[in-house]
Amino acid sequence: MDKCDKQQPAKPAKELVRKWLKAELEQRRPPPDPEQIRRELGWDMLKLCREPATR
Repeated sequence: MDKCDKQQPAKPAKELVRKWLKAELEQRRPPPDPEQIRRELGWDMLKLCREPATR
């Protein structure tokens, strides 16, 4: 058998490799602190809207 007869596995596209690597790195990162989550979700703004306005 010749080396040319064997099928070599196709290399993945660079975009797929980048997506996979990004996902792997995100999984290893610890979750953000609760304060950052609240800021990003805008929970502080909700709290301000619920408090009665002082006159």
